[in-house]
Amino acid sequence: MKQKAIFCWSGGKDSALALYKVLKENNYEVVALLTTLNAQFKRVSMHGVREELLDKQAQAIGLPLVKMYVSEGTNAEYEKNMETLLLQYKAEGVTTVIFGDIFLEDLRTYRENNLAKVAMDAAFPLWKKDTRQLINEFFDLGFKTITCCINDGYLAESHVGQLISKTFVNELPANVDPCGENGEFHTFCFDGPLFKQPVNFKIGEHVYRPIEIRTTNEVAVCEGNNVTRGFWFCELLPA
Repeated sequence: MKQKAIFCWSGGKDSALALYKVLKENNYEVVALLTTLNAQFKRVSMHGVREELLDKQAQAIGLPLVKMYVSEGTNAEYEKNMETLLLQYKAEGVTTVIFGDIFLEDLRTYRENNLAKVAMDAAFPLWKKDTRQLINEFFDLGFKTITCCINDGYLAESHVGQLISKTFVNELPANVDPCGENGEFHTFCFDGPLFKQPVNFKIGEHVYRPIEIRTTNEVAVCEGNNVTRGFWFCELLPA
């Protein structure tokens, strides 16, 4: 009998490729997609994608979507809400949570430690795969994705709202991972073998959100060229 699992779905390319592989291998019964959203803005955390487009993704994939809202943005809030939700699914026979992470050891440890609190397992179908090979596999399978957020410590505004292609990846700066695994960029996946039909959307304006970074003696928005000052988001609108 296959283990029941829920899939942590960000809506981006790594999530899409990981879910595709899980469904193809058919070792798990994926009962739902799970996405964390900002409660105030109704957008996917970090990616900034509207809830309406997330709904369209889930409909196109054909799996139920579970939304976990956070308002404070703290680890404590996230962990409390996640534990409550996971216990509900555990009571329904779900044993595993699947993630699209590739090589961030501290993030994997964090996820596994949180799941250990509720005696559940974590699965990482893309773990330790070569990121250049993964992105090329993503393209070869026919997936399509667009950058919805970029970290300006690595990339320029011109990189946001761009369709990702082999040319896009080949022209990335040398310090940027081909899959953006270090948080250099985030994406919205809208077509490919995972979807029954494409997710239609329109490209809107670019929005900049500065962040505060703590220095040795003060909190300031850093203005250097080699550090993160903030994030550029591309507004994606339901078509």
